[in-house]
Amino acid sequence: MAIEVSNKQVILRDFVQGFPKEPDMYVTSGTVTLTVPEGSSGVLVKNLYLSCDPYMRGRGTATLTPSTLDPVVDSGNQGFKEGDLVWGVTGWEEYSLITTPEVLFKIKHSDDIPLSYYTGLLGMPGMTAYAGFFEVCSPKKGDTVFVSAASGAVGQLVGQFAKLTGCYVVGSAGRKDKVDLLKNKFKFDDAFNYKEEKDLDAALKRYFPEGIDIYFDNVGGKMLDAVLFNMRMHGRIAVCGMISQYNLQQPEGVHNLVQMVVRQIHMVGFLVHDYFQLYPKYLNLIDQLYIFIYYNDNEV
Repeated sequence: MAIEVSNKQVILRDFVQGFPKEPDMYVTSGTVTLTVPEGSSGVLVKNLYLSCDPYMRGRGTATLTPSTLDPVVDSGNQGFKEGDLVWGVTGWEEYSLITTPEVLFKIKHSDDIPLSYYTGLLGMPGMTAYAGFFEVCSPKKGDTVFVSAASGAVGQLVGQFAKLTGCYVVGSAGRKDKVDLLKNKFKFDDAFNYKEEKDLDAALKRYFPEGIDIYFDNVGGKMLDAVLFNMRMHGRIAVCGMISQYNLQQPEGVHNLVQMVVRQIHMVGFLVHDYFQLYPKYLNLIDQLYIFIYYNDNEV
């Protein structure tokens, strides 16, 4: 006999313009049957941990889609069974029926690893940092690397990967405590508060007197404009997000794109979903990162 239970959801009232406010969202409660419909190859999961990621701001849909950590409640797919732990992209709700199980990743949980890590380091943010830095930017030892929004879940990992590769890395953030975190905990070579810089071009020249080989862009806008003037020949830019623009009703233009021609810059926008097949390879890298952090008396 099918059992129905309550299923609370967080929903946006409408497409949100400007900065989101609490009244823009509401909690609703429906019901869900704790079995997958007969003949379906879907997977029903109970969401234990839900993330709140910047990319969600740009989706423009009523249903919020975080990365999550979930146990499987029921499955019509041979790859998953009841009780399996998975991470993936679901809804901001208690239960989610996933009709595209390829977005779910089964995990082998170890008691010494907090489950919440699968919404960060071991989940979508970690894979995003990995794909953008290694697959898009092709780093090599000695490269100069700049990361904007560097204290975020993705940016701080890009910095760690850069150090692991033997790069010189500088990050930007918007508060002093975040800058201190980058320099003292995450061992960036340097960091600065972009809000305290009247001239971003001058700031970048100060930290990168010989130019930038790799820019991991999380913000777009004025920072991207300034970076284009400070890239080295054949530099690489991974465009991960543009959080400086998400809440603007009229996005800012980028005026220095001609520098892509002059400096022969390779700039690529990417979505992590296109790289999910590399998750096992990423986990191997995390083992190396753990050793690196351990011997440098640092923690993620």
